[in-house]
Amino acid sequence: MTAPLTPHDQPPPLPQYPGAEFSGDASKDGRAAFTAELREGALVAVAVAVTGVVLGLLWLWLAPLIPMVSDGKAIYLKDSEGEEAVGADGTFVLLGLAMGAVTAALVFWRHRRGGIGVVLGLAAGGVLGSVVAWRVGVWLGPTSDLIAHAKEVGPRVVFDGPLRLRAKGALVAWPAAAMLVHLCLTSLLGPREPQQPQSWDTSYPAPHPAARPAQGPEAFPAPPAEDHPPAQGPADQDPWQRKS
Repeated sequence: MTAPLTPHDQPPPLPQYPGAEFSGDASKDGRAAFTAELREGALVAVAVAVTGVVLGLLWLWLAPLIPMVSDGKAIYLKDSEGEEAVGADGTFVLLGLAMGAVTAALVFWRHRRGGIGVVLGLAAGGVLGSVVAWRVGVWLGPTSDLIAHAKEVGPRVVFDGPLRLRAKGALVAWPAAAMLVHLCLTSLLGPREPQQPQSWDTSYPAPHPAARPAQGPEAFPAPPAEDHPPAQGPADQDPWQRKS
């Protein structure tokens, strides 16, 4: 039988592996974190989409309207070479870029630590906000019923045509600008993760170089030289010399 170990004889505890300080059910913690990410992303998407009303009002105020005229039988453009239609699309794109930068800065200021939920909410909110702004501008702008409007104002009277967004690709200007600005702010001003101290020493000393075998004459040492060579007797002499 072996004697029980005393407290002084107990071996030292092994160092904890990285992440050992976290206790509890990992699945529950991951599910709770995922739910919190979804909640934050949904709130960001709703808040950004609501600001689309502001973009719609600005678009209605700043976009050039298309002047039209009727002769009592048909409706024509007052200036057939005008650029009002292109100007409405360009105004929407510029306003979308500005709104994307503003909303990205506000979201970064509110949620500085970031997260995939916040980023997805910002992108989805930008798309929804662009759609809301488009529909608000069309709804509050001049009527789209040109025939009724032309009959109401009478022939030879100039009236404003409806506000339209011909290039539907302008709807992605807001989310694209928001993603770019948020990425830049996160890279420059976002929090940095602290360096985790390494608990395990993975450094090993460099192996000593193996001794290479000697080459050349040094590899075979010469036999030790005798101080006095043995004397040669008559039997050791050359037999030809003995005959002579």
